[in-house]
Amino acid sequence: MLRQQQLTEWLQCQFPGDTFTLAPASADASFRRYFRASFADGARDTLIVMDAPPQHEDCRPFLHIGKLFEDAGTHVPHVYAQDLAQGFLLLSDLGNTTYQQALEADRGKARELYGAASDALINIQLASRDNELPPYNEALLLREMRLFPEWYIAKHLDITLTEAQNAKLEQVFARIIANNLAQPRVYVHRDYHSRNLMVTEPNPGILDFQDAVYGPITYDLASLFKDAYIRWEEAEIIDWLIRYWEKARKAGLPVHDDFSEFYRDYEWMGVQRHLKILGIFARLYHRDGKDGYLKDLPLVMAYLRAACVRYIDLKPLLNLLDTIEPRIVQEGCTF
Repeated sequence: MLRQQQLTEWLQCQFPGDTFTLAPASADASFRRYFRASFADGARDTLIVMDAPPQHEDCRPFLHIGKLFEDAGTHVPHVYAQDLAQGFLLLSDLGNTTYQQALEADRGKARELYGAASDALINIQLASRDNELPPYNEALLLREMRLFPEWYIAKHLDITLTEAQNAKLEQVFARIIANNLAQPRVYVHRDYHSRNLMVTEPNPGILDFQDAVYGPITYDLASLFKDAYIRWEEAEIIDWLIRYWEKARKAGLPVHDDFSEFYRDYEWMGVQRHLKILGIFARLYHRDGKDGYLKDLPLVMAYLRAACVRYIDLKPLLNLLDTIEPRIVQEGCTF
């Protein structure tokens, strides 16, 4: 309550004499919280206040990356005021309808919404410059994938891998990283999916970009089209990918001239991401007590298995998956 009182007092300083109410807008997997400020009689547009306790969160990356993405012509929250000492930001309101909500209500909007998301992603990628964002390097890629054996296998499945299994897993990790690091590098949002894209004008509103890095060009596409929270038929995904690829080539982005090579990079990038996501979702449950992500594990595992079946170099990973967790066919989660 003390924290919310401090936030209210700070907001009163921004709008002396105005009457407003605060209501929870959203929360994420970190310590950040968001409140929507509504002003009496509609005197002002609603605004969003970010509460990011400075002992847990650093707002500076959010501010820096938000400016990069805004300058690239994409729709991110505009920053009206900031207090880094207290960890408060005053932001424009991108609404309360996520892509996930809109698509679950009407899947017929998918082509329009994903087309807009692809266009925005291309604008972000075209704005990319060296030395603006942290590199998505070998150390980070590997650290993320190692969440899978640590949290999903050891903690969630309660399985201890043998030395031989660990060695095989590390070999596959090395192959995945070799592919990832060979890809052209651009700005990478890292969570460019249906829960972080808002239906607004112009579409999409882009949230949760504070962990952006400089890395593989297919990463955000894997986030977008291999979404942990909403499943699409593979034919639809390939159609959307081709449309992105054609626009990206026309815009001068360094994508492969051969779509099949581009698609392979996208698949391998997805494998890296899904190993990470399985580990993160397990950690959110076992360490943080957040069980809401458990229902999404089967779809993420289905993506991972589908890619491993296609590429011989990923066969050792598929064998390991079959050993630790024999496949259970679940409706809606097979490809």
